[in-house]
Amino acid sequence: MGRIGEGLIWGGSDRQRTRDMLQALIGKNSPLSRLRQRQWLRVRPERDASPRHAGLTPQEQRLLRQILGHPIDYIDSDEFTRADAEARIYDQAEVIERPDVSWYRPLMDDPEPSRPQMPKNTGTVLLTAAQERVLFLQYNYARHRVRRLQLSIGPNEPTEEQARELLRWYRVASRYREQIAETNLALVLAMAKRTRMSEVDFADLVSEGNMALLRSVDKFDCGRGFKFSTYACRAILKAFSRQGMKLTKYRQRFPTDFDPAMEKSNHLEVVRRGRELDAAEEVKHIVVSNEAELTNVEKTVVYHRFGLDAEQDNDPMTLEQVGQIIGVTKERVRQIQNKALEKIRLTVEENAKRRNGESEEEDDGPSPSDN
Repeated sequence: MGRIGEGLIWGGSDRQRTRDMLQALIGKNSPLSRLRQRQWLRVRPERDASPRHAGLTPQEQRLLRQILGHPIDYIDSDEFTRADAEARIYDQAEVIERPDVSWYRPLMDDPEPSRPQMPKNTGTVLLTAAQERVLFLQYNYARHRVRRLQLSIGPNEPTEEQARELLRWYRVASRYREQIAETNLALVLAMAKRTRMSEVDFADLVSEGNMALLRSVDKFDCGRGFKFSTYACRAILKAFSRQGMKLTKYRQRFPTDFDPAMEKSNHLEVVRRGRELDAAEEVKHIVVSNEAELTNVEKTVVYHRFGLDAEQDNDPMTLEQVGQIIGVTKERVRQIQNKALEKIRLTVEENAKRRNGESEEEDDGPSPSDN
């Protein structure tokens, strides 16, 4: 009886521990509850909000859920801790021109290394080290403000003011990230054209380089005093190397490439080639036997133009060479050739009609039942 009572006591204790564990996992303020709040986020409007700020659009709510679902990383700087950091970084900084990247797609469509690296008027902007520092400070400060808002919101639902502030700084960071990447697009193309990887497609190589460029923008620290191109070049080369190693491993596992000749029948090509040879033999027979009633000049032109002289086994001559033989211009040779070919074509059609008529007569012959 003591053992039974002890088992009941332990069983009740286990059930209590199980309930406590489930409550910790799915209860209020639990990890699962916070995840649900972020997935089904609804922005709580301020009490004093005006009617035009009553809520966000569905696109902005989806973007807000995406931002709150992933912590934003940034490269810290001492400039961010100053009292007037925002004014110093944005208002008092130099305005840097955005590059014109309309030239980028035509170059992507032409993978030939012999093509010039860039058109003459590409609108490319070459940044100095000071200008690069300005852009990266602006980009990382915007990400710094996004991260601060994420930490202040925590697992709670953001107010409308917080949501709009979060979206504003996120768009500022995206705009500067895009500007830095577009400024260095020519770097990716130049390195892709210098890279000798015959087994890697040019478009795949440029795609890997662009992804490496974006990762470099996120991780570059302008406070160390280096140029961004120095850091990005190494990252792009490592991406090219990884792409080549990946393709090499794939080819080691699947050494046979796709061969269209092994995947489909060539019966139609064989039949077509046979008919072309038969037609060529028929035309040669017409010319040799002169069924088309060609003149001596026309026969000479056809023989030399198409190499029909089997005894001498000569290669076909040009119009100018044939003109030198018969003493006329090449334009006159072309006229004679066209006239001779028209005679040959009419003869071939007559022969075809005669053969078709003979086959029809054989089909219409007396049947065995008539006898």
